[in-house]
Amino acid sequence: MLNVEVIATEELGDRSYLAHDGVVAIVVDPQRDIDRIEALLAERGLTLALVVETHIHNDYVTGGHQLAARTGARYVVNADDPVTFDRTAVRAGDELTAGNMTVRVVATPGHTFTHLAYVISAGDPSTAPAVFTGGSLLYGSVGRTDLVDPAHTDELTRAQYHSARHLAASLPGEAAVYPTHGFGSFCSAGPAVGGPSGTIADERARNDAVLEADEDTFVTRLVAGLTAYPAYYAHMAPANLAGPGPIDLSPLPTLQPRELAERIAAGEWVVDLRDRTAYAAEHLTGSIGIGLGPQFATWLGWVIPWNTPLTLIGENTEQVADAQRQLVRIGIDRPEGRATGTIDALADGRPTRSYPAATFDDLRSGRDEDRVIVDVRRDDEHAVAHIRGALHIPLPELADRLGELPVRQLWVHCQSAYRASIGASLLDRAGFDVVLIADEFPHAQELGLTE
Repeated sequence: MLNVEVIATEELGDRSYLAHDGVVAIVVDPQRDIDRIEALLAERGLTLALVVETHIHNDYVTGGHQLAARTGARYVVNADDPVTFDRTAVRAGDELTAGNMTVRVVATPGHTFTHLAYVISAGDPSTAPAVFTGGSLLYGSVGRTDLVDPAHTDELTRAQYHSARHLAASLPGEAAVYPTHGFGSFCSAGPAVGGPSGTIADERARNDAVLEADEDTFVTRLVAGLTAYPAYYAHMAPANLAGPGPIDLSPLPTLQPRELAERIAAGEWVVDLRDRTAYAAEHLTGSIGIGLGPQFATWLGWVIPWNTPLTLIGENTEQVADAQRQLVRIGIDRPEGRATGTIDALADGRPTRSYPAATFDDLRSGRDEDRVIVDVRRDDEHAVAHIRGALHIPLPELADRLGELPVRQLWVHCQSAYRASIGASLLDRAGFDVVLIADEFPHAQELGLTE
């Protein structure tokens, strides 16, 4: 019997999998913090035989290289991927065994040129297999096709269409489907109408690539729906091709107030992990507020200049440790240090800053001539609806476009206030007079502020 356990990384919208027969295990697409997987292997009393990668990941740094090295498992990677480390090189049609499990390799290009799916079966041959689809066939949709090279997006989208349809046609309807992406990851594309699980029969009934009979129509629709993706993605595939090294999640050095001030003065990023309300009320002058939560690593990685020295301010050491774990998954391995405690204590007599938080009701009742509304949402969000007269600068572009902002009070908003809080902190750091609209955009629509 094949058992499959899900290791979810909700912060990045991805899943890794542990498939086993009760004795021997296979891990699919492991995240960088492999201690979660090692703990599960120990808890179940399993021996890890194979670590398999569906593709060279673009949205996170893999833990596969280290997991295989630490356990002695074979590391399975497409033979056509130009990696710089030893691995078990496989191609379409190859079969591997682990315990009483059989792993069949299927070529599924689209998300990347060399993408693979793995069909795993165990025990009774009459029992349906499971298929691990990576960024190919997702629940209701498919993986995006513009991450490798925008010049090849059309070609890869057509390949993705055929890969998804091949899986749906060639496997039994009762076969369970286990994708890596599709749970909030920016690696997803298309209308994600699926739930938390699914089978091949489910995908035949709901997947956009399977239901759309016309390839050109599918390609046009998918490409038109592709939105911006995090800037740090550019660094993930090179790291994965090189074979990522081990991580260090030990406590960071504790920094004193003088050291914090020196780092801020040097232009380094000192990031405050507290929630947006606490940050707005009082923060260190020159710090940046990115509240710790499910989107933390994604947005920090998207807006920070890559390789900029980073220091973390938290309410406590546990908060900083959580941030460290999220960051190693995207290749920010070791921040310079940490500081915890009250802002007054960390300021140590130096001036602090604050700015007001408001709602869209406050915006409606204020005087138009005294303010400029700054919309930091994505282009596609702005195109659907926006506040009349708002200046639109997507959050990832904000730090590079400060010269476009007038010297007036800036009211910053997004869709749910999380990105607006980051944008407000960046503008405050640059010396602007800021108001954070800590409200959800549908409220602005209800008030008739949009067009």
